[in-house]
Amino acid sequence: MNTLSIPALQPEDATVPATSPTILVTGATGTIGTELTRILSEKGVVFRVMVRSARDVKKFNTLAGVEVVIGDFNDTATIAQALVGIDRAFLLTNSSEQAESQQLNFVTEARRAGVAHIVKLSQFAADLASPVRFLRYHAVVEQAIKLSGMAFTFLRPNLFMQGLLGFRASIAEQGKFFAAIGDASVSAVDIRDIAAVAAATLTGSGHEGKIYTLTGPEALTHPEMADKLATALGHPVTFVDVPPAAMRDALIQFGFPIWQADGLIEDYAHYSHNEASVVTTDVQDATGSAPRDFAAFAHDYTSVFLTALSSH
Repeated sequence: MNTLSIPALQPEDATVPATSPTILVTGATGTIGTELTRILSEKGVVFRVMVRSARDVKKFNTLAGVEVVIGDFNDTATIAQALVGIDRAFLLTNSSEQAESQQLNFVTEARRAGVAHIVKLSQFAADLASPVRFLRYHAVVEQAIKLSGMAFTFLRPNLFMQGLLGFRASIAEQGKFFAAIGDASVSAVDIRDIAAVAAATLTGSGHEGKIYTLTGPEALTHPEMADKLATALGHPVTFVDVPPAAMRDALIQFGFPIWQADGLIEDYAHYSHNEASVVTTDVQDATGSAPRDFAAFAHDYTSVFLTALSSH
């Protein structure tokens, strides 16, 4: 059955200018997409988002300048419909076994639709020969975009600072969080800075052909991150290094699909070899603003962590 596709649904409470959108945002309901759509709306940009179901439409009710179309990455007809009139597109899907084929579907339809420029959310160190499955599939899609003839900008962020929000429960219950990384340093990046770079590349010029490796301003070990979280939260937080097998079991218990859990273990093996410790200036180069450091992240998300603490 084809997914229901509704072109140009207008969120009820939003004020949408008469101008037709030429920017499409996919992955708009996720953490990066939510921040990106907020930035674009505040900039007064008219844009379109592609979402998976009618339930997602209401998430954009308060944003001005947005059109909503329902589409499915596995249904090329709905992708084609979402791309009508689009000049620039932001490509982001869930990281799953289907991600490579879904993104390749999108690239094919974008080329057919005459899209001029794709901004793709990729990953730090994407490489066709990588032992990390996530890095391989991102590299395959990057290569397809390059071969398509469309202009491109690839955003390759490092580990997301907000990924630590997934440890809220263990921090609340035990004052601890866990991973298989040892004492390696990682230049983690705030998703708000990733979204800011995406907004800049979708609305500005001079980003064509660029590959932005997005990091925070410092490389930290996980124990150093724990110390900064403890300072922000006002109570002890400890990092505990665990074997990869234990981390895999925990991820599966938390509900991660096996494919994704195995991919995260590969990611952390990559991190554990200090292969993700480089610090770049690419966030500032793209946006004109310095990236947030980890202490700022911890401070800004204190209420989120404390909410988890107060519920236990």
